Amino acid sequence: MRYKRKIFGYECDIYGHMNNANYLHLYEEARADALEKMNLPLRKIRKLDFSIFITHLEIDFKKGIKAEEIVMIESSVSQLSRVRSIWKQEIYNRKNELCNTAQVTGVFVKEGKSSRISRELFEHFLKFKED
Repeated sequence: MRYKRKIFGYECDIYGHMNNANYLHLYEEARADALEKMNLPLRKIRKLDFSIFITHLEIDFKKGIKAEEIVMIESSVSQLSRVRSIWKQEIYNRKNELCNTAQVTGVFVKEGKSSRISRELFEHFLKFKED
């Protein structure tokens, strides 16, 4: 799933590149947008008494992103079980150059503990898993 957005000056460091902490914000925005597109917005997941907690994150910086750049974030579920999911995310600039990659592991949580999601919810997520 694709999420497009402009990078603003306040997101950049003194060198004029996007601050490394703001990559996390972009990836979070893109995953929330992807869940919306999957018809599983966070409010719906919470109504089902589940949360998704990030347990591991790997980010690889390939090319700097400057203020005013338009970026495209590609997000997909690369691995899935009834307890956790792994998302693959990539950021591209307007020239379609790969700037950054992330692998984000999240666990499904119910009442403060990791928990299995229902078969129905699992099958819904499965529709969006990359092959």
